[in-house]
Amino acid sequence: QDNRISFWSADDLGNVGLNGEYHGEPHLLCDIQHNGDVMDMQFLDQERIVVASSTGTVTIFRHHQNNQTLSANHRWERAHYHVDQDTSCGGAACTGVVCNNPEIVTVGEDGRINLFRADQKDAVRTIVCHTDDPVNEAYVELGGKHMHKFMYYGWFYSKSWRGERGERTSWKMLSGDRVPLHCVDRHPNQQHIVATGGQDGMLSIWDIRQGTMPVSLLNAHEAEMWEVHFHPSNPDHLFTCSEDGSLWHWDSSTNVSEKPSFLHQGGRSTTYLSHNTINQSVVSAWLSNDPTKDRMEITNLIPNQTLSVNSLDVLGPCLVYGTDAEAIYVNRQLFA
Repeated sequence: QDNRISFWSADDLGNVGLNGEYHGEPHLLCDIQHNGDVMDMQFLDQERIVVASSTGTVTIFRHHQNNQTLSANHRWERAHYHVDQDTSCGGAACTGVVCNNPEIVTVGEDGRINLFRADQKDAVRTIVCHTDDPVNEAYVELGGKHMHKFMYYGWFYSKSWRGERGERTSWKMLSGDRVPLHCVDRHPNQQHIVATGGQDGMLSIWDIRQGTMPVSLLNAHEAEMWEVHFHPSNPDHLFTCSEDGSLWHWDSSTNVSEKPSFLHQGGRSTTYLSHNTINQSVVSAWLSNDPTKDRMEITNLIPNQTLSVNSLDVLGPCLVYGTDAEAIYVNRQLFA
């Protein structure tokens, strides 16, 4: 009933052992009350974080580092709603936010997609998808005049705006039946490759340049898949987590001789490939009709499955994930 936004510190390097393991205790810096369930959050910049609420409200909180306090910097009341935005009831849960300062995109159970700017009171643009279908999450890339969105509920939907030259829209169907999808991520170097996961626990790999069906459907988890992430600098590696308490590491670089791997041997060196330098002729193992055949190593990073693994993030050799045990776990030796 009492929900809060909390800032924690866990970066005391003096407590890191020789093997890179963190031995210290995280400590709370500050927190603030939040109205409704916290559905999603993302940093807007070094000091501000955007938070989505089950009430439909979207709030920007500012972290004051000088005195370690939090304050509400800006709020869009009932950015998502079922009946009327001006009424005191009928708010629809805001289920996802994506930020690229100063722009903020939100999606919600009312089927709306809102584009906000941090310095403006009202939405810059609102798109109504299917009013009967909630939009669970959005992936957005904002840069210059290009804006790309992926959102879904049973259908995988992509839409892009290119300045004032109009818009392009495509629909991609996951299967013959409508299966709620919960998560999406885009390959960091080959933008046409997208991974999704949903209620049936399946991992779907898409090539958005062609077709209306995924390139491959992989049997993954025994329950809902809550999160999917390509490694941002080693995209041969992908991570998924599920309601069944598992967290899987998918390694598509294993035993693939016909293509160079983006991951150096041992996983200690990181290769950063820009969109301009990536060789588009490289055939990704993810686009194989059967990427698990002789070319995929799958490891469950939580051998003793217990409660749902609800969220994860990965950067370099570090993996962080949260579970229904109200705990956050950090693996700092991902490629050891």
